[in-house]
Amino acid sequence: MPGPAPMPTKMKLLTGNRGKRSLNDQEPEPENKIPVKPRILQGIARHEWYRITKILHKLELLTEIDMAALAAYCQSYQRWCEAEKNLRKDGLIVITEKGFPVQSPYVGISNKALENMKKFLTEFGMTPASRSRVKVPQKKQKATGFSDI
Repeated sequence: MPGPAPMPTKMKLLTGNRGKRSLNDQEPEPENKIPVKPRILQGIARHEWYRITKILHKLELLTEIDMAALAAYCQSYQRWCEAEKNLRKDGLIVITEKGFPVQSPYVGISNKALENMKKFLTEFGMTPASRSRVKVPQKKQKATGFSDI
């Protein structure tokens, strides 16, 4: 089906429902909760999981249902980091056995990982463009007993 993927109602509300379409009042609203980290995540992916789940949880954009999408993002992030590390070590061009220069296979791996990361980052509102459309409700300020000066 052509066109962008449907946006969750919570994200529509946070972005101001730019299309002014009716909102799904029967959409499931899972609890804002950090999902259990999948055991498959190790190394860089594991560190990214802990870093990003704290941020998304604080913004109330994370539920247990999001585990697989977030894990896939973390794996893509690790893949990108490893490809970039190899590119720094070996360079963008490698020489074949017959002496011909060709693009390093790590360029393709890096580019594909970045493409996947961008998709997941956009879904969670973690790119500058997608974040600019999110409006976070202001928290009620605590009464301090002092009048505004």
